[in-house]
Amino acid sequence: MEEQKFVIWGRNPIIEALKSGRALEKILVAHDSHPPKELIKLAEKKKVKVQRVPRKKVEEIAGTKKTQGVVALVSPVQYWNENELIDKVVENGGVLLVMDHITDPQNVGNMIRTAEVLGVEGIVLPRERSSPINEVVVKASTGAVFHIPITRVGSLRQFLERFKKKGGWVVAVEKGGKPVHKISFPFPLAVVLGSEGKGVSKSVLDASDLIATIPMKGQITSLNVSSATAIALWEVAKQKWVDN
Repeated sequence: MEEQKFVIWGRNPIIEALKSGRALEKILVAHDSHPPKELIKLAEKKKVKVQRVPRKKVEEIAGTKKTQGVVALVSPVQYWNENELIDKVVENGGVLLVMDHITDPQNVGNMIRTAEVLGVEGIVLPRERSSPINEVVVKASTGAVFHIPITRVGSLRQFLERFKKKGGWVVAVEKGGKPVHKISFPFPLAVVLGSEGKGVSKSVLDASDLIATIPMKGQITSLNVSSATAIALWEVAKQKWVDN
């Protein structure tokens, strides 16, 4: 796949992108720059994160010094409305993959690829502390990001509670639960995986109906999160295919 940079820079181009409804991952502003109030207000209204970084970082991402101190990461995908995605998955008795603050873009791309291959109907990402959907994610997913609905939410806990109220179930893949191959999964189902360092966050664990654990026999007692995702989703997919 051809390397593609999803970036725009300069104050007016970014303001116009925000006005047009273009999906932006985040806006980076140089520490020594003072962007127009209009830009900041539009970003707040559109729920686009604004992050202060060194000017050198802004110029590196843009590939030019003519940035006016601001660069935006443009999303290659159009995000779904979270409530519409819930309705779609519940109606189909389908599966959601929920990424609980996965920051490594290679892992995010691999996880999306696996989810798409195994028939998952949607991806849920938190707006904060999560990798943006950038060219690394697109490449790692081998383009799967263009074939599966993706939504970004302010609170994973609140999203999952709404999903449950509509009839959904939540399973967290984490240590200390029932072996994943011995669980009879209920559908519609949200499968949650957490970051390698911290695992699934406590608030999300509290919202979970089940905890699924991948048994490990070796000396190494942890898996890369994308590998854990593949194992968990395969166990879910086997039951989904058999049931349907």
